[in-house]
Amino acid sequence: MKPILQLYRGYANEQELIVMGHVFKRTYEYDFQKKNLRNAKSIINQFRIKTIKNHDVYLKFGNQEIHSKTLDDGYFKFCIPIEKEFDFGWMEYEVLIKYKAEIIAAKGSFIRPHVGNLGIISDIDDTFLISHTKNIFKKIYILLFKNVNDRKVFKDVVPHYQALSSAGRNNKDEQNAFFYISSSEWNLYQFITRFTKIHQLPRAVILLKDIKRGITDFFMSGRGNHDHKFDKIKHVLEFYPNLKYVLLGDDSQHDPVLYERICKIFPVTVKAVYIRQTGKRKKEATKAILKNLENLEVSVCYFKDSSQAIMHSKSIGIIK
Repeated sequence: MKPILQLYRGYANEQELIVMGHVFKRTYEYDFQKKNLRNAKSIINQFRIKTIKNHDVYLKFGNQEIHSKTLDDGYFKFCIPIEKEFDFGWMEYEVLIKYKAEIIAAKGSFIRPHVGNLGIISDIDDTFLISHTKNIFKKIYILLFKNVNDRKVFKDVVPHYQALSSAGRNNKDEQNAFFYISSSEWNLYQFITRFTKIHQLPRAVILLKDIKRGITDFFMSGRGNHDHKFDKIKHVLEFYPNLKYVLLGDDSQHDPVLYERICKIFPVTVKAVYIRQTGKRKKEATKAILKNLENLEVSVCYFKDSSQAIMHSKSIGIIK
């Protein structure tokens, strides 16, 4: 059986390119049809994948062909020093793998953000995608029986994100650096990319949790330790140190705590923190964290509706 090559969106700064993907022994395409039972089967199949460890992978970049191997879970990541100046915006990269006498190639995209002042990092579940994370049974039911075409975003979240993406830009072809960083696993990458495209959310680099390789793992999807989110956010802020950041999350899990840790480590880097209220009442613990962030001169907004977040962003001059 031929191996399958899956690439993810990468990113670059002046000195380094980072691209990543998986090599699978077996995988299943996400079925974007609207039939509920077919959707459930399709989602579960995303957790029945088989990966190939220590498989040779080759990155074609410029005139170079760089060789590496997959990790134990089939994941590969190329962190490549950049030796010469190249363009800004979204660009293509190519990865090759070999199977017997055949070469299997795939093209992905990476971004080198145009010079600017702002970077945006957003959670996914219950930040812009309505997921009901607090109720594990409802979350699983919706994931299984609501096709990607039937899943919903919160009202006014799209215009807010679009405004943040173009904030400070005079050229409509230039966007700010945008990242979706989530505790969902790489298994749901196809679903997330399709969902964001359907709703015209900004095209972003997506950074997810280590892939799962069993049906039992499906029921723990998005749960457990969230330190990987902290590590990935910290990495982005270190990778693009000259930007000011807007962090968007919600109060259903650990976003306020993670964002507080980030703001303490990067006291001049984070410009604003937005936390969506997911329950009927605001959480006292979240209010206390945000008050502490205000003491660090970070602008905060604890909101129920995205229209409030838009007004706040206008009031502090991030968007017009």
